[in-house]
Amino acid sequence: MSLLDNHLLTLIVAVPFGGALALIFFPSDRPRAIHYFARAVGLLTLLLSVYTFATYWSKDGGFQFRESYPWLEGLGIGWKVAVDGITVPLILLTGVVLPAGIFMSWNVKHRPKDFFVLLMLLVTGVLGVFVSLDLFFLFFFYELAVLPMYLLIGVWGSSSDFGTFIRTKEYGAMKLVLYLVAGSVLVWVALVAMWVEAGMVSFDLEVLEKASFSPGFQRLFFPLVMVGFGVLAGLWPFHTWSPDGHVAAPTAVSMLHAGVLMKLGAYGILRVGMVLLPQGAQDWMPVLIVFGTINVVYGAISAMGQRDLKYVVGYSSVSHMGYVLMGLATLEPLGVSGAVLQMFSHGIMTALFFALVGVIYDRTHVRDITVLEGLSKRMGVTGAFFVVAGLTSLGLPGLSGFVAEILVFIGTFRTYPLLGVLGVIGAAITAVYILRLMAKVFFGPLGDRWKGLPDAARIETGAMAVLVFFLVLVGLMPWPLLRLIDVDVATLLQRIAGA
Repeated sequence: MSLLDNHLLTLIVAVPFGGALALIFFPSDRPRAIHYFARAVGLLTLLLSVYTFATYWSKDGGFQFRESYPWLEGLGIGWKVAVDGITVPLILLTGVVLPAGIFMSWNVKHRPKDFFVLLMLLVTGVLGVFVSLDLFFLFFFYELAVLPMYLLIGVWGSSSDFGTFIRTKEYGAMKLVLYLVAGSVLVWVALVAMWVEAGMVSFDLEVLEKASFSPGFQRLFFPLVMVGFGVLAGLWPFHTWSPDGHVAAPTAVSMLHAGVLMKLGAYGILRVGMVLLPQGAQDWMPVLIVFGTINVVYGAISAMGQRDLKYVVGYSSVSHMGYVLMGLATLEPLGVSGAVLQMFSHGIMTALFFALVGVIYDRTHVRDITVLEGLSKRMGVTGAFFVVAGLTSLGLPGLSGFVAEILVFIGTFRTYPLLGVLGVIGAAITAVYILRLMAKVFFGPLGDRWKGLPDAARIETGAMAVLVFFLVLVGLMPWPLLRLIDVDVATLLQRIAGA
């Protein structure tokens, strides 16, 4: 094994963190250099994530690229990282969305150094969660991913004002952090309880997996994990921070927020809850699938009733995360594999949606869909990309959303047929508001005030084209991702069945 493979995961986490540290020493009056350096860090992260995916794909599943170094041995804490077939697609997702978000931030002129430092710290936290097998570090990186959001939204965000409906960026930032920190408290209580129950010997996930916690303990603490991580996944009824946070955030932050950050919540339920508390998962998954189904239907209906274009995408994101939760809750191979694939598909699709909304708002300074009309006649590239994102959202065959959602539906119909019907109804509602949105905003008559609009800049077009490429590629060729996912999902479900 090469030196790169021996330290690959540490390097993946260190690149954005090192980029943030290096940017601190950049002179603030060199914005051009700051932007170019941030792009270089984003592209290097993408290359490492692609290398991880390509190298892992040639292996046989299970945890790979292991690294382990002791730290606080008396408390059982150490730097232990590895990835499996569930994690690798999420690392690839992060590697794709990060540079896209950085390139979409080409016009950030207010304190760009501080902006990119916080953005890279956020991504450091995300990647750290995905690779950590030590639960102490997993929680540390989880918090590192959440906390920069407050400043990124509060300083660089925007407020929403529709008559009496006013949401300031400070409101969105504070609401987001309060909800997510409250969820983190529940997670930390559960993690410490498992550490104590296991004899205070280790935070190592693989050690705790062998602890065989009692059924009563699992029933008591699995809901803490489920709700604590579920808050970040947009779990109903704890989802209300998400649309407000999406709307207030700047474009790149919305892309990372919806595209990557929300996946940490679903990943935490899977990696911590389902792996360490399998009996608790069996007992509580009927509750999770009910909440996930409410996510799908409620989010779709709420999206259909919005006027703000960004709120439409925000509630649509809540709805589509419901499919992830439904798939996980089926405890059925196709359903769980579909949930993991939906994390990837939804991450790329939502990042593209928010990039497009950012382009539209930057040109028009309007997000009111009752005012926007006929934009494709002036913004043809933007309109074409929006159609791809919209058709992915409603599950058109040939795009990634169809593959992921059909697997979730099959798994749900095999386990909870009635909820499967409700999930399909949610998909039908999604088709209604997406098609209506595209018809009104892009394909209606061109309004007089929009006749001089410029289309997306070349740098924006390039960033969004990469996202479109992955939506089409996974839609036509899903098996490279599914090959990785299926093996480790089968191992996980065997453990749960054995409980």
